[in-house]
Amino acid sequence: MTEFKSYPPGTPSWVDLGSTDVAGSKSFYGALFGWDATEGTEETGGYCMFRMRGKNVAGLGPVMMEGQPPAWMTYVTVEHADATIDKVKASGGTVIVEPMDVLDVGRMAVFLDPTGAAVSVWQPRTHQGADLANEPGTLTWNELQTRDTEAAKTFYKSVFDWDAETRQDGPMAYTEWKRGNDSVGGMMEMPAEVPPQIPAYWLAYFAVDDCDASVAKAGALGGTTLAGPMDVEPGRFAVLSDPMGAVFGIIKMNAVG
Repeated sequence: MTEFKSYPPGTPSWVDLGSTDVAGSKSFYGALFGWDATEGTEETGGYCMFRMRGKNVAGLGPVMMEGQPPAWMTYVTVEHADATIDKVKASGGTVIVEPMDVLDVGRMAVFLDPTGAAVSVWQPRTHQGADLANEPGTLTWNELQTRDTEAAKTFYKSVFDWDAETRQDGPMAYTEWKRGNDSVGGMMEMPAEVPPQIPAYWLAYFAVDDCDASVAKAGALGGTTLAGPMDVEPGRFAVLSDPMGAVFGIIKMNAVG
């Protein structure tokens, strides 16, 4: 299923990009993924939508503070933003943006988990999340990269009731976040080669038809390859940064069955 009308609580449902160059981001991702973009308005602070086939697939807006680095943000759907933020505070998280209404579309908040990764909660009203997902050109996976996976397991269990299913793939342990039987995201230990000044972060992955071709295209558009392309059990992936420095992943998923 690639078209979504709603998301169960505890499921990553949306990503948006805070950019230092909104026009440049529209150009880069439009060329890479075939996205169109709406025009931001003063009412929305310049926030606009990336679209594919007329459906919302991600958001885009200017960074909010001077010196803020460009980055993709993951949003997790919740029933009650305020109650979830109470759990965040009780579990050792740090609230960056207290719960607030976003026009009539939903209620949101932003926090840092105890390992330093930023993530948002989304209590939907008229905006449920991405209209399309899990097909080429759309969001398909959200992954926490952190230096303290055990602390993260305890925290996210308390906040979102996620179970952690960890397996060892060769030298690397990988964790899937589970809501019941459903995998809703992943987690891995941040690679040792990542500079210590880079904090833990949530990485958004977008599906592509051809990982290697997409890496080459991103490079031609001014992007940088940070890792890969390489093969893992689910498919072939790479980690890239756009010309402004925002990091994201792409993956060509293996056929199922």
